[in-house]
Amino acid sequence: MGVEFRDDESGFREIGDHDLIYRARKTLCSVASGDTEDYRELLSAMNREKLGIEEVAMLVTNLNALSGSVTYIENVQHDELLSAIFDRSLWNYKPDVMDALIKFIKLLAISSGKYVDRCLEILTHQFCPPDILPLLKILARKDQVLSRVHSALKYIADMMPLSPMRLGPIVLDGMPPDRCSKIRTPSLVIYVENMLKLDLGGFVRNLMLAGVVDLLLNLDLQINNSSKGIFEMEQEDVNESTDHDLNDDSERPRQLSPEAKAIAEKLDSLMVLIFEHLESCGGHLIQTFQTLLDSFMKTVLTAYKSKFSQFVIFYACALDPGNCGVTFALKLEDKFFCSTDFPNIRMSAVAYLASYLSRAKFLSVSVVAGTLERLVDWCFKYIEMQDDEINPEAHRIFYSGCQAIMYILCFRMRSMMGDPQLKPWLVRLPLEWILNNKLSPLKVSTVSGTTINL
Repeated sequence: MGVEFRDDESGFREIGDHDLIYRARKTLCSVASGDTEDYRELLSAMNREKLGIEEVAMLVTNLNALSGSVTYIENVQHDELLSAIFDRSLWNYKPDVMDALIKFIKLLAISSGKYVDRCLEILTHQFCPPDILPLLKILARKDQVLSRVHSALKYIADMMPLSPMRLGPIVLDGMPPDRCSKIRTPSLVIYVENMLKLDLGGFVRNLMLAGVVDLLLNLDLQINNSSKGIFEMEQEDVNESTDHDLNDDSERPRQLSPEAKAIAEKLDSLMVLIFEHLESCGGHLIQTFQTLLDSFMKTVLTAYKSKFSQFVIFYACALDPGNCGVTFALKLEDKFFCSTDFPNIRMSAVAYLASYLSRAKFLSVSVVAGTLERLVDWCFKYIEMQDDEINPEAHRIFYSGCQAIMYILCFRMRSMMGDPQLKPWLVRLPLEWILNNKLSPLKVSTVSGTTINL
């Protein structure tokens, strides 16, 4: 199927769009009757890898003709043709080819429900530039490609109102967590940028943000030293601060391996992206925070060894301390106090609570004091109900509560003592009874290690 066709009376004549569309439809229909000569010629033209000026013009012409013939395309009969078109990446072409490809994909998607998923897949594949494409070309073409992709997604969503329900899972499937560490950092960043752009657009808001958190968590857990728990990370902060104050020459934390450094680079880049995204939420911050909170409770809280993903929700809390900040602390409290939850979940909740309060300088000291008082009260009542002695396994929830109390005091006691109203209250807390009793929390290594720093 070319630009010119033979006219027996007048020789070659230039043809218009209607003639091209007619010829395209005829070519597509001929496959069913077994006459595939024109179809094979079309396939040959669409499968050419090296394209000169004439071949590019022919590609655009063929795509435009096929755009006017989408209702004649059949999944089985024309699968080779669809594959030849969908295998092309917008990143490899100039705007004229991009426009022709986008036009075809849009019209095919709305022509029949059976093509929606496939069209959404090819569009979301454009979120990630080809690995072989140099970084400079990626940066030069990024806006040209992605503006067209998002315009097409919006067009399809407007014409096919149920398509956003399919878009979310397709986007997430396009970047499974285990792929994060395998692709280049720029490609991963661009993909996540587009996920967050969809989140802002409202098509699949909650699903996209939760998906980004899952990617962060996966990278977080892949870093080699992620076996250290939350409290060990806080301990490093205390030690580093002390070393700096005393001008000590003690050994610094060990260096990350090259693999871990690469993962850390990806993690840092994605965290910057999501921080910027949270700042742009404006009036939607509370809804966005709720999505983050739900995701945190379902994934981060149960990961146990996560260290860095927690800072995403910490940042959201910092943007709205009075609402988000307090809500997060209360949610973690409730999780710890809930006797029907699994012990590991409760221990993880109080560990994150201590980590949060130790860092959340944006929270008022009264909020921190209220949390501390409730933790102390719970530990006090727990001791009163026990008859046996020290047992790290049987009383692990209690010991985790004691450890959290010590960490909160380690980081926030000075600010509470500096408050004239809180100082006498703090002195009256039954801390001595909690730390010196038949359960002997100070003999449990995690709690005693924390107490040394007080």
